[in-house]
Amino acid sequence: MYRVIVLNPGSTSTKVAFYEDDRQIFSENLSHPAEELGKFEKIVDQLPYRKKVILDMLEEKEIDLMNVDAFSAICTGLLPMPGGVFEVNEIMYEHGSYGPGSRHPGNLGPMLARDFAEETGARAFVVDPSSLDEMIPEARMTGFVELIRTERGHPLNQKAVGRKYASDTGKKYEELNLVIAHLGGGISVSAHEKGKMIDSVDSTRGEGRMAPTRSGAAPLADVVEMCYSGQFTKDEMLAKIMKQGGWTAHLGTSDAREVEKKIASGDSYAEIVYNTTVFQIGKDIAAMAAALKGKVDAVLITGGIAYSRKMVGMLEEQIGFIAPVHVYPGEYEMDALAAGAVRVLRGEETPLSYSGKPVFPGFEELRKQNGYV
Repeated sequence: MYRVIVLNPGSTSTKVAFYEDDRQIFSENLSHPAEELGKFEKIVDQLPYRKKVILDMLEEKEIDLMNVDAFSAICTGLLPMPGGVFEVNEIMYEHGSYGPGSRHPGNLGPMLARDFAEETGARAFVVDPSSLDEMIPEARMTGFVELIRTERGHPLNQKAVGRKYASDTGKKYEELNLVIAHLGGGISVSAHEKGKMIDSVDSTRGEGRMAPTRSGAAPLADVVEMCYSGQFTKDEMLAKIMKQGGWTAHLGTSDAREVEKKIASGDSYAEIVYNTTVFQIGKDIAAMAAALKGKVDAVLITGGIAYSRKMVGMLEEQIGFIAPVHVYPGEYEMDALAAGAVRVLRGEETPLSYSGKPVFPGFEELRKQNGYV
């Protein structure tokens, strides 16, 4: 039996869970008051504070850290890397401290895991980081020479759901072709081909459908006109795309339950906003099915909004022709972090090493070789 402590630092709290093999023994959500976090100039400066809060809780639970086999943590904001379980190395730790993702609290994850592991003789892992990038070249190119697409979404939960569905059907995730839609404050839809996320549509920076807090795609020329209209600053435009768009802009709420209550009370505008989102999600799912050339074993729907029977029912009606639809509401991130560590500890999976270099270097070299530069 392997003992794993899972760490998931967020903006105002840190989720900590203790597992024996794949079985969760307990989970705690440790809140961090704003006045405490306000004492730290940078995210990385919070590391000693969060460590102490975690240690105090584990001591209360009478967990002997010297008997822990691994610490497995969420990881956000690093350079693009493939999916899998990574053993936290020096480069990953350094990038968490001052690298590309050092302004996100999720990057404290690998740092916390490595610090605890070094102090106890355990191992430190991250699993399917948010910067996971397994896209095929055709999914990366855009009509702008200066821009390429990268994979943004919910890979940890999506791959966890893919593995769960595979287990439920007596198969392996690496044997299946799946379209997986994560429905939450942000919505991402991805094509999973034999264990790789070969394409993904994510609304974080303005792709795909609108979401509760995100704008989704819009006519680019019109967006450019807005940017240069003098009415909005750069920060205001980015907020419209990533934080204050979608349902928040139209209806003043990002809560699916509130929107459904509005519809039930006769709010026809809320109904068209809601129906448009479902319509657009369906189109994204169909697009990912096309990326898999129509060879789809199942469509999986997950995330917090997957609890909505209304939305799931509408989606099933729209895209049920593609493949069987299965619903896994909520999130499985903590379980996925523990399961990834256990797979490595059992010898079922070889851990990867973070190189600090993007997995895809871009098209510039190819352009040079063919005389376009």
